[in-house]
Amino acid sequence: MNSDKQPSKESVRQWLRAQIAQRRPPPDPQDIRRELGWELEKARPVRPKR
Repeated sequence: MNSDKQPSKESVRQWLRAQIAQRRPPPDPQDIRRELGWELEKARPVRPKR
């Protein structure tokens, strides 16, 4: 008789979620900058004084 204990369905689901999460590509660099507050302000054109 097999004496191995089968994991619970919930533990298998948690493991599977972790495996799937690790395979995701890293977020877009713009998303990272926005999350960290590193967005560069758009430069306004400087008008020469007359």
